[in-house]
Amino acid sequence: MIIKIVYKGSDFMNLKNIKFDLFHPLIIVVMVILFLAIAMPMWYYYGELPAPNLDLYLYIGLGLLFFICGIYIANHLLKNKFLSNDGFYSNTKKLSLFESYSKDELIIGSLVLLGIVLQIINIALLGGIPLFSATLKAQAASKIWLLSYIIFLPSINVLLARYNRKSHYILLLAGLALFVLTGYRTTPIAIMLSALITLYYTRDVDLKYIALAVLAIGLVLLAVGFIAVQVISWQHWHLNPIELVSYRAAFTLNILAAAIEKQFSTMGNLFYATLTGFFTHTDPRVLVGVATINRNHSITSTIFGPALLDFGIIGMIVQMFLIGIILKTSHTLQNHKKSIFAAFYGILLAQTIIWIETGPTDVVVWLFYLIAIILMIHSLRGEGNGI
Repeated sequence: MIIKIVYKGSDFMNLKNIKFDLFHPLIIVVMVILFLAIAMPMWYYYGELPAPNLDLYLYIGLGLLFFICGIYIANHLLKNKFLSNDGFYSNTKKLSLFESYSKDELIIGSLVLLGIVLQIINIALLGGIPLFSATLKAQAASKIWLLSYIIFLPSINVLLARYNRKSHYILLLAGLALFVLTGYRTTPIAIMLSALITLYYTRDVDLKYIALAVLAIGLVLLAVGFIAVQVISWQHWHLNPIELVSYRAAFTLNILAAAIEKQFSTMGNLFYATLTGFFTHTDPRVLVGVATINRNHSITSTIFGPALLDFGIIGMIVQMFLIGIILKTSHTLQNHKKSIFAAFYGILLAQTIIWIETGPTDVVVWLFYLIAIILMIHSLRGEGNGI
């Protein structure tokens, strides 16, 4: 939990002036440490997987160090551009169901509906529920699925950030339910987590609701992950849902340990496959599996793994440094401008938290990063011109 202290004069020690910035970019550091802690029972208690050597911890520590350096540099460069901010506030107007919709709200809402309709079409074309069928799940990530996600995720976050209308939560839940039915964990978690972050920075959200939302995200993660592996006929697990989460974390970190030993083995092909794989039908995570354990399986390698396999330790350092700069810049802009900046910060931070396990091997996330970078550059240039 990141603590932000806001004070005025002699009220410095007044506890009422303490604000908790739960979703500061440094939460990535906390989540990586938590991910390690989740994995440890499988190494040191159950003994289901071999424990890694010291190199794993050294590389993770180095990656996090340069991530923190990126945050510090961004904060240093921006500190004179914006005045300090006395905590969080809501800049959205609370609207009732019967109040008239503005043109912009109707356009954004229509995009949300389009994303929902596309996902309904995707599931209908499959002829079943992918969550309960490994065969259908393999076919669910179609071009329609991708288009639906690209439209729905930013649109629902912008809608929530700009317009405080209770009916919009129905759209959020409808889209969430449909993406849960596809059987993939990352998309529903990204939807829930990004919406939570967006609402946190644009509403006065009570901590108890944040706790409930985090609990709901955890339950969805457990349920979708457990159901998905149970329907795979060629896999047989004796682990319960909580143990399975620990196993996945430990296995993913063991893949990272293998990536550390096999740096430069993909020589940039992994990043190229990430950018083009959806159109060439190349799964970058399969390349990870081939490079690390010589198996033609789709495997994750944490946020550090792909850069190590492609470009070695320098690649990992540069990646983490740039992610730190981008997240902190986005965080600063949303803290002062809210609206679409809060929405895209929520998306970037949520996806980066997910990257802690999966790694940056999804072209759609790079697309969101690109859009956010364009928004940041445009905004910062405007600030520089006195706009």
